[in-house]
Amino acid sequence: MAFSEAEKTDIRRFCGYPAHGVGGLLQGWRFYQVYGLLEYRLLYLSGAEEAVARQYLTTLSALERAVVEASGNLDTDQAATWTHNRDEVRDRVRLFDDWRRRLAGFMGVPAGPALGNGGIALVV
Repeated sequence: MAFSEAEKTDIRRFCGYPAHGVGGLLQGWRFYQVYGLLEYRLLYLSGAEEAVARQYLTTLSALERAVVEASGNLDTDQAATWTHNRDEVRDRVRLFDDWRRRLAGFMGVPAGPALGNGGIALVV
């Protein structure tokens, strides 16, 4: 069963690629090979591959919600016996980004410009 437009949007977004849009033919990023490859994969994955991609979407949606929910506790460092983990949001974002990179790898494309490569980039 083919991906819905919402699923395609989430796959692009989670892989770090910009919005597809509905505009004219001359939208710049569509001419880059990697974007074309991602779009090709979105259209032509096998049924079993689509099922795996949907599992990634389920996991990533839950991880994304967890980051947002953890961000709500930024004002409390300690309450009674409960102590706030100062690194919780950072740790959840790292886990979320790791799973995003896994999805991109499964789709056979490098992490998009909004996700980066996960390492340190030095500009010389």
